[in-house]
Amino acid sequence: MEITHCVIGSGPAGVACATALLARGARVLMLDAGLELEPERARVIGPLAEKPPTEFTARELQSLRGSQLPTSKGLPRKLIFGSDFPYRDTETEIPWRPGDTSLEPSLALGGFSNVWGAAMLPYRDADLAGWPVKNAELAPHYRAVTAFTGLAGQRDDLAELFPLYCDEPHPLRGSRQADLFLGKLNRHRESLRAAGWRFGRSRLAVRAAATPAGGGCQHCGLCMSGCPYSCIFNAADTVRQLQTRPGFTYQRDAIVTTLRETVGGVEIQGFDRRTRAPLAVPAGRVYLASGVIPTAQILLRSQGDYDQPLRLRDSQYFLFPLLLARRTAGLPAEALHTLSQVFLELNDPAVSPHTIHLQVYSYSDIIHQAVRQTLGPLKALAPLLVERMLVFQGYLHSDESATITMTLQRKANGAGDVLQLQAKAHPETRPRIQKLLRALLRQSHRLGGLVLPPMLQVPQPGRGFHSGGSLPMRTAPGKFESDILGRPQGWSRVHVVDASVLPSIPATTITFSVMANAHRIGWETADP
Repeated sequence: MEITHCVIGSGPAGVACATALLARGARVLMLDAGLELEPERARVIGPLAEKPPTEFTARELQSLRGSQLPTSKGLPRKLIFGSDFPYRDTETEIPWRPGDTSLEPSLALGGFSNVWGAAMLPYRDADLAGWPVKNAELAPHYRAVTAFTGLAGQRDDLAELFPLYCDEPHPLRGSRQADLFLGKLNRHRESLRAAGWRFGRSRLAVRAAATPAGGGCQHCGLCMSGCPYSCIFNAADTVRQLQTRPGFTYQRDAIVTTLRETVGGVEIQGFDRRTRAPLAVPAGRVYLASGVIPTAQILLRSQGDYDQPLRLRDSQYFLFPLLLARRTAGLPAEALHTLSQVFLELNDPAVSPHTIHLQVYSYSDIIHQAVRQTLGPLKALAPLLVERMLVFQGYLHSDESATITMTLQRKANGAGDVLQLQAKAHPETRPRIQKLLRALLRQSHRLGGLVLPPMLQVPQPGRGFHSGGSLPMRTAPGKFESDILGRPQGWSRVHVVDASVLPSIPATTITFSVMANAHRIGWETADP
């Protein structure tokens, strides 16, 4: 009988692993909860892809953006077409408590790729201390990932430290604010390089899409609320494509609870989330790609490890604005994309021993609304402010960020269990961010603007969704560690392929490296 390789989860790690397994000739079953956009919303959104954004009515734009408004503290959650389905039903189906964190799991088809920012920057070996796998092993898998995600970007100074892993990245037109900012940076390129800065156009998993309006991004400005043209990579689209290939089966409504290894295989236990009927599936190998919270639940429960905390590592996320010296008029009428426009990377030992990653966002209606909320009675001044404003989104290495413990606890009434999260602050987090802000202030004349430290926001741990390392890969793994094929100690045919196995979380974007590592594990473990 041909061995079935079972991938649990349909997010970026799951589709990367499944793609590699299929390429090696394996038969793949994907088990997934599979929540999707509500049908009534999908019926409204679908037809909009058939016309250019200039023809959208005000009512259609409202349906795309939804009703959620930002506050002076930003958006509590990023929705898609006004829907919260990527976050729905988790506390009932896979019970967990966030504690003092902002981390969440997802039961959606495609996971959080439904609402991600599409940023794609690999890790540097310099930031991978303690990893048994380096870029030499990951390089072909980074390349394999860009082959199906697509990559918008260009060859610039970033490539010195971060290879593109794509022979033909396609260009994505920058906004006028971003062009103004990059022009200023380029005029001071050598001085900035001497200070440890590298910069360039953002790299984004944005693909070409055939529509009557043309191919590729339509610069409709709706990226942050949902792309009606499906240009932004979403693992759900990859699952639908995989369903057309021989050897791949997708089974939705599956909630996996435990795993048990048998002679030559794995028995998967769970239930159907709609009917509540028990689920029992045999597999030759299992690949856990369900995200750090469900993966922890499944393994701790399977091993009977109650009240034993796993330590999850986080890359601290923070936000602050930069006020440009020059204004850019007419922003609301500009055709643009609203994903990150520019990446800046700082490598300065006086600030941090690790790379600090910054993503720069120019005008969007969401930024405009947030500024209005911040100004309160002076909100009429918001247009004047946003004409000069860029928003920086930053990340630190996990060595300088909080940790999150995850503990599986039995419920008091004996009815099941719950995963409790709890954050532990790192004493270096705030000092590193303050050093970064001072470094930016010293470069104000070269940046063409002034950062505003009083407006710094440092959200709770987990808010940036760059978390992992609860089962870190080691050459010789101990308890709650895994080998280089993602197998936790004591398991031989169960492989963890999501962020749980990353030994640390560098500041640069997490999803690209998670996908590359998942593809590597799938490629190296496929049974003939």
